[in-house]
Amino acid sequence: MYKAPVEEIAFTLKHVAGLARAIDDGLLGDLGEDLVDAILSEAGRFASDEIAPLAEIGDRQGARIENGTVTTPDGWRELYRDWIAGGWNGLTASETFGGQALPHMLNVAALEMWNSGSMAFALCPTLTMGAIEAIAAHGSDALKSTYLPKLVSGEWTGTMNLTEPHAGSDLGVLKARAERRDDGSYRVFGQKIFITWGEHDAADNIIHLVLARLPDAPAGTRGISLFLVPKFLINQDGSLGARNDLFCHALEHKLGIHGSPTCTMIYGDGRSGEEKGAIGWLVGEENKGLACMFTMMNNARLAVGMQGVAIAEAATQKAVAYARERTQGKAPGWSAAGQTGGMSPIIEHPDVIRMLLTMKALTQGARAIAYSCAHATDMAHRAADAGKHWQERAALLTPVAKSFATDIGVDVASLGIQVHGGMGFIEETGAARYLRDARIAPIYEGTNGIQAIDLVTRKLTLSDGGEVKSLIAELREIAGRVGASNAENFGATENRLNVAITDLQQATDWLLAQLAAGNTADALAGATPYQRLFGLTLTGCYLAKGALADAEDGKAADRIALCRFAAENLLAETTALKDSVVNGASSLAAARSILV
Repeated sequence: MYKAPVEEIAFTLKHVAGLARAIDDGLLGDLGEDLVDAILSEAGRFASDEIAPLAEIGDRQGARIENGTVTTPDGWRELYRDWIAGGWNGLTASETFGGQALPHMLNVAALEMWNSGSMAFALCPTLTMGAIEAIAAHGSDALKSTYLPKLVSGEWTGTMNLTEPHAGSDLGVLKARAERRDDGSYRVFGQKIFITWGEHDAADNIIHLVLARLPDAPAGTRGISLFLVPKFLINQDGSLGARNDLFCHALEHKLGIHGSPTCTMIYGDGRSGEEKGAIGWLVGEENKGLACMFTMMNNARLAVGMQGVAIAEAATQKAVAYARERTQGKAPGWSAAGQTGGMSPIIEHPDVIRMLLTMKALTQGARAIAYSCAHATDMAHRAADAGKHWQERAALLTPVAKSFATDIGVDVASLGIQVHGGMGFIEETGAARYLRDARIAPIYEGTNGIQAIDLVTRKLTLSDGGEVKSLIAELREIAGRVGASNAENFGATENRLNVAITDLQQATDWLLAQLAAGNTADALAGATPYQRLFGLTLTGCYLAKGALADAEDGKAADRIALCRFAAENLLAETTALKDSVVNGASSLAAARSILV
């Protein structure tokens, strides 16, 4: 059973991502480490004791639909009510609307634990938090006062409606439409698919944020508007009124996250019995809805990255526990209670040790990347001298945090099945669920290929390449500190870090040169391997940063050992990735013809 790694999470937040220094510098108000520890401890308890025990039920039963009514798995409705009673939905929201205005770092740490408990369950509040951000940033005062208090409390949930059957990542061709009404509201018509928690029985109302096009809108993405469309209309006194003209047509039958209802939503077919069209209100300005939605999507990308970390952590815990108990063969040098005979636990076999350490190193590295991204977001809003540096740092790290963490979530979950052997392929062990759940994360909120395009074409060029060069310089400083420590148990870590950093530097310089010369296709041919190169290099350096920290948790030797393992076993891949970035474009272009 999953147990939230509260100490490891707190350590990474404080000593790797930068929370402790931000507290010491007075950038987080009255927040102190004692409060941080208390929040993380309670979030971990809820994830371990309340959410995780219902994960298997959610996977086995799934969400169900009958006559347009969606029912969540047994116990989930009550679980959600307990969750909102704890005030978790409003950790980072404004105090004006009932939130706690805590740093984003604490929220993503809590999201990790809730997703480890059950990714399918945690998707509901994740979408609600995104809706809160979008409405708070772009909604009118009337929308904020009407909807934010209930969304922040969690009494109402939120969704994000982008995708249509013919329009996935290319939103410029969406067909959902909206018509203006005389009272300032709009009527929305159309079909949206893949709507996470689009209909359910856990909350009293569901607030849909829907992208649609007005009749006189410009073509393409310049003509998209964003509308707030509630399941139930709101009366003047704030009570729930009539059912709006929208419904869930069907639930998707998915590979994983079965407990999360993924809905096909229909807007404006007249089923409500009133005038056709789901009544909604404009968020932001007409024809500028995509910019409003990106407020929700950008933070959602980091939240999805946390899903990758969460699945990896849960899969690693399960694999380690199984490897300690399962006996098979006789490992080299194995001796049980002084006896030479008998089978050894498989955790004693070198190949299993290698797999488990790989799982642990990738998980902790991805965690550090995601938390560092959240820290940059906090500093962009709170640091007195933030300028554009922290905004650019958050922007640079977001596609890496989303893509690397979700890719390793799949990798680690797959290794977890391998550790279990044949039993991992059997559903009753629970190892397979992690792989099934993890597989969606590299796809939604912008596929990881789209993240690579964003990283290379938009984020590397920030400040004419100055931000990425600044980060690389920081990584060099970490490697230098490893060497200056003179600790023999670091092994070849300093050298391996420097090689990886040089690979990253050379690949970065090459990509920037291609972009400057207009060779965009060549740059994009190497975007995905570059993205992994970036994530692996950050993993090695952030593990080293943690190993160098003045930790008081008694795990310094373990951190150094894991850091060394990653440096000497995982970072060798960076040179091959750099070669693929720099030299792979021509072969890709030459081989394209075999596919068409």
